[in-house]
Amino acid sequence: MTHVQAIIADDHPLFRSALQQAAAQVMSNEQIKEASTVDELMTLLVSHPETELVFLDLTIPGAKGLQGLANLRNQYPDILVVMVSANESPQIIEQAMALGASAYIPKSASLELIAEAITKVIEGENWLPDQTELTDQTDSEQAQFARNLEKLTPQQYRVLAMIADGKLNKQIAYAMNIQETTIKQHVSAILKKLNVYNRTQAGILFNQLSTIGELNS
Repeated sequence: MTHVQAIIADDHPLFRSALQQAAAQVMSNEQIKEASTVDELMTLLVSHPETELVFLDLTIPGAKGLQGLANLRNQYPDILVVMVSANESPQIIEQAMALGASAYIPKSASLELIAEAITKVIEGENWLPDQTELTDQTDSEQAQFARNLEKLTPQQYRVLAMIADGKLNKQIAYAMNIQETTIKQHVSAILKKLNVYNRTQAGILFNQLSTIGELNS
């Protein structure tokens, strides 16, 4: 039995229970904690820094589509993230993997298949359902943007999120309690790392992550 510290972040109690059952086949059940919102997940991660694996529901309250995954990967790059969702769109699966997910488990999967996925992830491999047919869009603008997000520091990621909300440099500086000149430096670094032309483009691409997965999820 593998001892892995994990958190199941899903707002559906029945599916949390199913994940617990599947995980118990390959890892110690007492090591698994639960959260029903992104805020609860972040609180657990602060109080349990030993966490190694997170099961993240695509539409858990507070996730804002794939922004939840992007934020989690940015703040905790060493934690393995397994996405779980009723949405089996190849585009969404592709974006999730580009953002650093280790697996994408459909909620229609059997307990045996979920256990298989968990085993693969714990062994350091990625996992996707056998029938998944990814589109040939790995070099699309959005896919490249998703991969480039991992280059941002947590502070730069926070600046990007506020840019996407339409805030000006002065407003961002006030919110972060730092000099406006520092924000300008952050913005320049963000545009370079994301390989985008301007803050408007960066904001649009970031906000597109929040719309991914809203339907049929």
